[in-house]
Amino acid sequence: MAIQRAYDAIVIGAGPNGLAAAITIARAGKSVIVYEAKDTIGGGSRSKELTLPGFVHDVCSAIHPLGMSSPFFRSLPLEQYGLEWIQPTVPLAHPLDDGPAVVLDRSIAETGTTLGPDADRYRKLMGPFVANWDILSDAFLGPLRPQSLLRHPYVLSRFALRAIRSARGLAESLFKGERARAIFAGVSAHSMLRLEQSPSAGYGLVLSILGHAVELLQGFVRSHGLPVGTDLGHRVEGAYDGEDSGGERDLQAGELARIAVAIPAFVVTGDHVAHMW
Repeated sequence: MAIQRAYDAIVIGAGPNGLAAAITIARAGKSVIVYEAKDTIGGGSRSKELTLPGFVHDVCSAIHPLGMSSPFFRSLPLEQYGLEWIQPTVPLAHPLDDGPAVVLDRSIAETGTTLGPDADRYRKLMGPFVANWDILSDAFLGPLRPQSLLRHPYVLSRFALRAIRSARGLAESLFKGERARAIFAGVSAHSMLRLEQSPSAGYGLVLSILGHAVELLQGFVRSHGLPVGTDLGHRVEGAYDGEDSGGERDLQAGELARIAVAIPAFVVTGDHVAHMW
């Protein structure tokens, strides 16, 4: 008869969120096991040789906008496990049928040169948010903390009043030309919401701000931006296996169906810990 182990917790799903939850539990000195239905770990950030041997492709996500900004990811020595953050020289562009593509450059001023009459309006919108990105990210990358609102009420309320709106409503109220409206609509579409629906503008603002919030240190990108993480899922798995903590850790892929209900003290799914990113 097989012996069943008892864990303090099991985590369903070995994507970045699930592995982040498991590492957090292990850091607290608790035993944890992660179950993954797929044969490989990584969830939406997994990668695989899809074409030729030695050529690794992203199966799902390729760009990880909050990867370098995440306080939790920063606490992991992911570079020791082979992670490299690759920053594109131009974070993104939006093609148009009747003219050159609209380009979001790292520089707000350079971006403005492609926006025609809306260059100054774009600068006034993005400039203060980019300058205060550390305040904004500290407020929403983690549990809700009233003290954040009390410390920076003006910055956060100014952002919230714009972010809560629909992308179409904000773009049409701020921009006069089609080019600025088009690129904001394209970025906001990543919300998977209708552009007339709130708070789709918030997604467009955050992704645009991140594209500009690239810090350079001695010529190298230090943080933020819209980076590509090389094989991110397996690098987080490496950190999970190598984490120096008191809690026992296990990981099993391809065996989700074998989980017996109510084995652990509690069950965590990756979606429940998305705020840890």
